[in-house]
Amino acid sequence: MTIQLYNTLTRKKEAFVPLEEGKVKMYVCGPTVYNYIHIGNARPAIVFDTVRRYLQYRGYEVQYVSNFTDVDDKLIRAANQLGEEVPAIADRFINAYFEDVSALGCQKADVHPRVMENMDIIIDFINQLVEKGYAYESAGDVYFRTRKFDGYGKLSHQSIDDLQIGARIEVGAKKQDDLDFALWKAAKEGEIYWESPWGLGRPGWHIECSAMAKKYLGDTIDIHAGGQDLTFPHHENEIAQSEALSGKLFSRYWMHNGYINIDNEKMSKSLGNFVLVHDIIKKHNPQVLRFFMLSVHYRNPINYNEELLESTKAAFERLTTSYQNLKHRKEASVGLTNNNQEWLDKISALQNQFIEAMDDDFNTAKAISVLFDLSKLANYYLLEKNTAVEVIDAFTKEFEELFHVLGLTLGKEEMLDEEIDALIEKRIQARKDRNFQLSDQIRDQLKEMNIILEDTPQGTRWKRG
Repeated sequence: MTIQLYNTLTRKKEAFVPLEEGKVKMYVCGPTVYNYIHIGNARPAIVFDTVRRYLQYRGYEVQYVSNFTDVDDKLIRAANQLGEEVPAIADRFINAYFEDVSALGCQKADVHPRVMENMDIIIDFINQLVEKGYAYESAGDVYFRTRKFDGYGKLSHQSIDDLQIGARIEVGAKKQDDLDFALWKAAKEGEIYWESPWGLGRPGWHIECSAMAKKYLGDTIDIHAGGQDLTFPHHENEIAQSEALSGKLFSRYWMHNGYINIDNEKMSKSLGNFVLVHDIIKKHNPQVLRFFMLSVHYRNPINYNEELLESTKAAFERLTTSYQNLKHRKEASVGLTNNNQEWLDKISALQNQFIEAMDDDFNTAKAISVLFDLSKLANYYLLEKNTAVEVIDAFTKEFEELFHVLGLTLGKEEMLDEEIDALIEKRIQARKDRNFQLSDQIRDQLKEMNIILEDTPQGTRWKRG
């Protein structure tokens, strides 16, 4: 089976064939680190972390790079408002980013390059574009000659003559053409700056990704990814810069995730519906938020509200409960039963269905439906009078593998600290001693600690409330 992915460049699904067999070079545009990330930032982090995990599951070696924009207008404004230096703000919110996305189950990239740490290569990249005639200096700024690059508009599927000047492309008096975009900006009073051949200044936004992708992954990469809002002008400009310099295809495949709405309205500060991940995960299990994000195909828009997240929590717990039931039943299972192979074949068939779903443009929504089928099958199996350790192990292994591919966790027992563990043991003994008053007191005490107990024929189980 071959992975098929939707390529924004061609607007169709294509067989995924990386440049080098068995290896994938992947670049994902990261956040501008001037504040805590919102759920719009969280979606590409989750989606493309899952793509990376699945590619690894299918045997690829993935070189994954995701940048931080730590110098731009938003950071400068935040620094002025807070009376801090730009690097200090960037450092603080990069640390906050790692805390938030780690809670969401996202693994760190192989490299997280920062603009401030790569200024030399950015300046050199711009200088080479100037030498090749694709860029020019004007009063301390440097601009890219958009019309000189013949392929401009191929990613967003726009003709350069049809672009609406001023709508998404900044109009400036220093430019030779209003369609030209900034590669380098002359320093204004009070702004952070670096020395360059064109005077003191800082990079434009688009140039950083081209320069850092080239440094860490080479002239041509396999997958370039990010939010749908980056298609134009950011990714379009990256293509122009990179291909103008190298003369080679910049990225073989382009992937973009859909927008997030809040209560069916576009998320924006002006509407007051700006939702930070930092705040959500204080109230909700971050794994539920990840599960929610993956329950919709990555290219489709997704609507967020508290009610939907609560229903997602219930669905997620149905799956984890099935897994825990299997773990508890193993102790009462026997070595062999007559129909082991029949059940093992059913589990294997579901694994194949999961792979088929993910091979079809990383369809996590369909893959999650397979997890529910796995849960139903497991629950049905547990109704058997005699269960086999071999089959129980196959079920639990399948749960663990597929959850890992989606970046989800199943384990809960390790979360019990010694105090809670001791209280549960004490309650079990109280029940044996028929001291039901003490047993109820301990149950209530654990409930206050957000631990819900369930007394089953296989013993006492627990879950987070």
